[in-house]
Amino acid sequence: MRVSIKKFLVPLQLGSKGIELDVSGNKGHVGDLCIGKAGVEWCSGKTHQGHGIKKSWDKLIRFFEENPS
Repeated sequence: MRVSIKKFLVPLQLGSKGIELDVSGNKGHVGDLCIGKAGVEWCSGKTHQGHGIKKSWDKLIRFFEENPS
């Protein structure tokens, strides 16, 4: 996978707009990972921000702690 920052609107701390990472594989664009103060959102394929799968930071942390491998 290749991951690149699409937008970096805040120099140090994430603001309300956060950052958007472009995720690409061997066959091209896979989706975007949007990271903000409230949590993260996975936008698969051509899905636009606001219409993806959203997880709060608490839920994301709990997921990683319950699935360490």
